[in-house]
Amino acid sequence: MVNKTLSEDDYTLFSEFLERCCGIVLGPNKQYLVRSRLAPLMRKYDEPSLSQVVNDVINGRNRGLRDDAIDAMTTNETLWFRDRYPFELLVKELFPKFAETRQPVKIWCAAASSGQEPYSIAMAAAEYQKLNSRFPGVQIIGTDLSTEMLQKCKIATYDSLSLSRGLSEERKRQFFDDTPEGNKRIKPEIARMVTFKQLNLLDSYANLGRFDMVFCRNVLIYFAPEVKSAILQKIASVLNKDGILFLGASESMAGLSSDFNMIRCNPGLYYTRK
Repeated sequence: MVNKTLSEDDYTLFSEFLERCCGIVLGPNKQYLVRSRLAPLMRKYDEPSLSQVVNDVINGRNRGLRDDAIDAMTTNETLWFRDRYPFELLVKELFPKFAETRQPVKIWCAAASSGQEPYSIAMAAAEYQKLNSRFPGVQIIGTDLSTEMLQKCKIATYDSLSLSRGLSEERKRQFFDDTPEGNKRIKPEIARMVTFKQLNLLDSYANLGRFDMVFCRNVLIYFAPEVKSAILQKIASVLNKDGILFLGASESMAGLSSDFNMIRCNPGLYYTRK
């Protein structure tokens, strides 16, 4: 019989591993989360207990198990056009600033998850380009720690449940093609605007290039304050002067970075690199 219990010692060891590997801080009393996320791996890897899963993950005995455990703990909920105001600001205020330039707007989505955010930005850019033919377009790179999520991004196919979260019927018709299985796939002209790459936010960003905008939304909440500061410093290093940073609606960089100015909008806010 498989053992799905998780001792306090195993939880502590796994929490320390996750923070060391990914910077994610679980904090106390999240055993239920670890149990629910790691339990499916017991059957997949024929492990007799959660304790053995944790032990094998930490000791690196099985790279596939280790990667799957990280994927399981870093896969987050997402939806299309989340919070709405960043995308409204793109069309009404930010994209117009680039309409007179000849170079595409370079945008980095720092936690692409299953692709909804970078593809939402691409759709917003396509909608704006219809209104202003002089707009040079966008080049978007989406990164994520999870290789499983990145594969979903590249496939760019979504079921009816995924599509129900934040997408209007008009956008479904305009930006998706039907698949034989009854799902919908992002149209090629939207997909071409986005490329995807695996990246741990604790690592160097030097190979990403430089950006006009960075979306790092609903990501920093998982990190310790010193890690948040380091991430914000590295984001500033790849942003062009006056480059724009969006954080999540509930996130703040107060006390974490002096590299940005806050720009309040109605609604919402964003930051610019000093």
